[in-house]
Amino acid sequence: MRSVIISVGDELLRGEITNSNASYICQQLRKIGLNIQKVITVGDDLTAISELVKAEIKNNDLVLVTGGLGPTADDVTLTAVAAGTNSRLQTSMEQWKHIQTIFQQRQIQLRPENKRQAQYLGQPVPNTNGLALGSWLDNQHSVVIVLPGPPVELQAMIDLEVSPRLKDYFHLQQSLLAQSLHFLGRPESLLMTDLAPVCHDFPQFSVTSYVKPTDITIRVVSKDEHANPQMMDKLCAQIIAKEQPYYLGSGDHFDLATTVVKLLKQRGNKITAAESLTGGMFQSTICSVPGASNVFDGGFVTYAASAKEKLIGVPVDVVDQNGVVSAQTAAAMAEGCRRKMNVEVGLGFTGVAGPDALEGHPAGTVWLGMSRAGHPTQTKQLRLPSNYSRQQIRQLAVQYGLQMVYTALQK
Repeated sequence: MRSVIISVGDELLRGEITNSNASYICQQLRKIGLNIQKVITVGDDLTAISELVKAEIKNNDLVLVTGGLGPTADDVTLTAVAAGTNSRLQTSMEQWKHIQTIFQQRQIQLRPENKRQAQYLGQPVPNTNGLALGSWLDNQHSVVIVLPGPPVELQAMIDLEVSPRLKDYFHLQQSLLAQSLHFLGRPESLLMTDLAPVCHDFPQFSVTSYVKPTDITIRVVSKDEHANPQMMDKLCAQIIAKEQPYYLGSGDHFDLATTVVKLLKQRGNKITAAESLTGGMFQSTICSVPGASNVFDGGFVTYAASAKEKLIGVPVDVVDQNGVVSAQTAAAMAEGCRRKMNVEVGLGFTGVAGPDALEGHPAGTVWLGMSRAGHPTQTKQLRLPSNYSRQQIRQLAVQYGLQMVYTALQK
């Protein structure tokens, strides 16, 4: 069968945001045996969307349209799809009452145009994470699905509503096998070169990689629906064994911070941090995990050398003799914050986020320190690419800090 994604939004055409929705849809539908033949991006233009939908439903069994379901004047997707499919818009009074309740709870003025988010075509698709309904329209020649653009809404609708229904509708008997494995600390090219001999012995699977801000993800997918699940497990086990020092975890929704918080909670441990170049990003990342209050009471942002001395007791001579960007300072920061908070694990982050050098060290030079109760203090140097942005360097420093804790707690 033939399938197409139509992504709607001027912001996509202007390059202001990345089309992560199309990537997610392709990944999830492939799992149930559906392959997307093409992805088309179109602006918030009623006529253009309408004509595009009209053309695509003639050539595809599935047309999936995303974006443009808000209440503002430029959100014309549903009206355009209605015109392109010669369908009639309907309004869910149940959803409209729900929207009214939400606005009342948030004490926000409700406007008549907000009612548009309760409209749908064919049959409504529930949206557990937002206000705009999705639509499922059986248009005789093809199925047309319309979903909102915010990723947190779309992804839940794909997983909970769309994928199961498509599997039943198109009588897909068996899904393709797929697994995501996450690694950190090895260049992508070396990782894939090392894995080539392993993958060669499993020709029934496709093994690809892509770099994310937080890790390198290895994607293992069966080439057809007849692949043996046990062989998939064997291949993944060999990949993990081959790159064990760099392995973080598996799964499409794997999150290292969540894993670290879970391990700390299981051990009854608490964590803190003293951050210089990361400016509180590590602590913010920990706090983003539900249940973080069980393992985190507080921490420190010690950007200046004087703050390191006053807040966590880093000796002046440590900085004077070794510099701010040093193993000794990172270790003293880790020990100082752990001592101040009286917890089991303390991390220290210091380095150069750039773009300028500091103390003769180029951007991307990072030192991490980890202090654990009853264990020697550890330090780790990172030499991240100097052409990375400040945000990329800071984000990777946080991820490597989480990896230090994860590795230590696994022992």
